[in-house]
Amino acid sequence: MIAQDQLIKMFLEACELELQTFKPGNVSVYADGHDMVVDDFRLSAKVSTQSITNPKYSLGEKIYYAVRQTREAVGCNTNLGILLLAAPLFEAVKYLTVSVSLQQAVERVLKETTLADANWVFKAIALANPGGLGHSEQQDVHREASVTLVEAMDLAKDKDRIAAQYAMGYKDIFTVAILMYNSSMDRCCDPRVASLSVYAGLLSHFPDSHIERKYGKKYSDLVQNKMENIAIRLLGSDDFSAIEETLYEIDSEFKGLGINPGTTADLTVTTLLAVFIQDYFVPS
Repeated sequence: MIAQDQLIKMFLEACELELQTFKPGNVSVYADGHDMVVDDFRLSAKVSTQSITNPKYSLGEKIYYAVRQTREAVGCNTNLGILLLAAPLFEAVKYLTVSVSLQQAVERVLKETTLADANWVFKAIALANPGGLGHSEQQDVHREASVTLVEAMDLAKDKDRIAAQYAMGYKDIFTVAILMYNSSMDRCCDPRVASLSVYAGLLSHFPDSHIERKYGKKYSDLVQNKMENIAIRLLGSDDFSAIEETLYEIDSEFKGLGINPGTTADLTVTTLLAVFIQDYFVPS
């Protein structure tokens, strides 16, 4: 079992590293955007960390109370996706052993989700009020849930990449993103470059559901092509300065069009957090 204070440290480090990563279209220390600044995200991480790591809370309670604290502190939705994805990782640490991997522990957590978890998360999502939320014919977050949290996420998996992680046992994280991160770290030993490799690599593989909720498929090919180019260039060089000008150009283009790969940024934070937990429990 990893102590709560250590989990808090990991969460804050993962959130900060993601902010230190130049992620075109998203907020980072290199560029603000979409009426948000870096300090909004830092404050969000700080105020939510006690609840999202609280071992006495259920999975759903972790998410709801962390979202409520964020909303009270910054007044907007800065980290709903991060909290939705981080909570099962923190819930899973109690199952970690030398013979049970983090992926296996997360799968167990997801299998054990309840109707109560779904209701807590519905309340959290309604409170955060993410862009493009609207209403749904099945398991509308503005009404009481009638299925478990994973069953509700399964219904939304085709239009939301975060819901898909719940439905697929975090497949994107454990079989794609972590491998990208570790491969980059083996080459360059720079966690900011490795984090960018995850962000660019995921966007070159999967459309960002935050973008597609807002614009449909209008910008999907543009984003994929731009970030695939970045991912390929990172494979050929560990010199971040060689692509920095290109990153600024893409960032300006994306933000000028209102493109924010927010879901992929959330998946990047989750990847970093999973790596930190794995490395702490089973040092390389």
